[in-house]
Amino acid sequence: MNIRTILGSLVLSLALFAPAFAASPVDINSADAQTLADGLNGIGLSKAQAIVAYRNEHGPFSNADQLAEVKGIGQALVEKNRDSIVVGGKAKAKAAPAS
Repeated sequence: MNIRTILGSLVLSLALFAPAFAASPVDINSADAQTLADGLNGIGLSKAQAIVAYRNEHGPFSNADQLAEVKGIGQALVEKNRDSIVVGGKAKAKAAPAS
């Protein structure tokens, strides 16, 4: 094998597998629509806005499966993104400044 073949294989491998590691967890209770659209597969800006609207109307999600209650989001889409979905609670209170 020559160096070109090795480098070509390395570049191809990185191109194919990098997207699998690029996704970071998305907190569905605090993310804005753009963050939801960017972080979840199959969720465009329109569906992301529907998620935010549902959350604003019904309160925070208690689990990932509740996303399926949002119009346009089915259980299959939830399953597809389950590893990227985080269900956060209320924001943590800031620590009091040291005196």
